[in-house]
Amino acid sequence: MSILRLPYWSLSPEAYQGFMSTKKSLQKSSLGQPLIDLVWLRMSQINGCAFCLEMHTKSLRTDGVADAKLDSLAGWRVSERFTERERAALAWTEALTHVDQTHAPDEDFEPLKAHFSDADISDLTFAIALMSAFNRLAIGMRQ
Repeated sequence: MSILRLPYWSLSPEAYQGFMSTKKSLQKSSLGQPLIDLVWLRMSQINGCAFCLEMHTKSLRTDGVADAKLDSLAGWRVSERFTERERAALAWTEALTHVDQTHAPDEDFEPLKAHFSDADISDLTFAIALMSAFNRLAIGMRQ
């Protein structure tokens, strides 16, 4: 178990509140919290953020997502447990998580249009960006 390096939330309260404000705004999104938590969980798997893994898994279970679905998230591309809407969101999540390698290709962006409005795509992209930042804070500061 790691020891917290720095309490970033209290050392940089205005910056942290900006992140929290974005999180609250996303809770009003028509995406729905279960989809947001699903992409946040997938990103946290990729980034190896134990704190976030526990938080999003707990939230998804509270929302009634089956354990079998959560157990197969890392293999979502070959699992039958995910809808086409979820697949589009997860592909976009992975493309942006690995943006240094993928450069957010059209083949991951275009499928979003079949399942999401432009505002939803924007919200989804903000959600992915926000969790990327939170993962880096939690991992970097050993939360």
